[in-house]
Amino acid sequence: MPGFNYGDDQDEVYTPYRRVLVTGATGLLGRAVYKEFKNNDWDALGCGYNRARPCFLKCNLLDEDAVRGVIQGFQPHVIVHCAAERRPDVVERHTEAAMNLNVHACTTLAKEAGGIFLIYISTDYVFDGRNPPYGENDAPNPLNLYGKSKLEGEREILRHCPGAAILRVPILFGEVEKAEESAVTVLWDRVQEGAESCTIDHCQQRFPTYTNDVARVCRNMAERALQDPSLRGIFHYSAKEQMTKYEIACAIADAFNLPSSHLIPMTEQPAGAGAQRPQNAQLECSRLELLGLSVESTPFKTAIRDSLWPFQHDKRWRQTVFH
Repeated sequence: MPGFNYGDDQDEVYTPYRRVLVTGATGLLGRAVYKEFKNNDWDALGCGYNRARPCFLKCNLLDEDAVRGVIQGFQPHVIVHCAAERRPDVVERHTEAAMNLNVHACTTLAKEAGGIFLIYISTDYVFDGRNPPYGENDAPNPLNLYGKSKLEGEREILRHCPGAAILRVPILFGEVEKAEESAVTVLWDRVQEGAESCTIDHCQQRFPTYTNDVARVCRNMAERALQDPSLRGIFHYSAKEQMTKYEIACAIADAFNLPSSHLIPMTEQPAGAGAQRPQNAQLECSRLELLGLSVESTPFKTAIRDSLWPFQHDKRWRQTVFH
């Protein structure tokens, strides 16, 4: 019978698998979350839409019947909702589609979750970045539509599923299908250009965080929630290394022993630079730490090497995160 683990001993009590449903499992964070649970004795079901692969279920999160069918069929103990439009400039240009995914899909999922423990991945962009660091109880004040859509998604999740957990995270990077998939790894091409100088933002402070670390936090939260149903509310997780994008690019160059003299710090924001970003939305993460649910963040240079090594010129044949 699906969902039960049959042992060799006929007298053994059959124990249900721990089942987790991961939305956005084809995306940057979703892939890491899916792998983390799958590799640690969870029965994981990943769903995607535009990039759904054979090992993932194609599901339109805006289709209530489809979402209900997946949840009733799989009966997960935990749902990790990673699916989102997370590119601020895209949200500004394609607002209706982004709001559908970032807000309305949350409503649908939360309504269907019932008593299932739901983790919703949110962002540091719910804050304006003027008075960091930000604790879980500090008042949000998003500067752009992306932050506003994620904040509205948080509210929809908690309104329809009060036992849910919100996990806010900063800028993410990890194993990528292409370097452009993350706002961190997208700097790889500029680092490699070498001969041609380029300017990179040296104003806004960032805390680049490895998706594998976030995935471990999600699993910690899920396993604790199965033991303690009182785990709920808003949580923050972030790496501690503070860098501008210019400093990130220099760190990438250093990690791969590449020159960085062609990289030029830009200390003023150019006009028409896209969606407004917070100056410094550093997250204060003590709640997870006090509960023993946080993880030590992987050093940036170690994590960026693990993420970008297939994109070195002699490794390009290995550029897949689905092998």
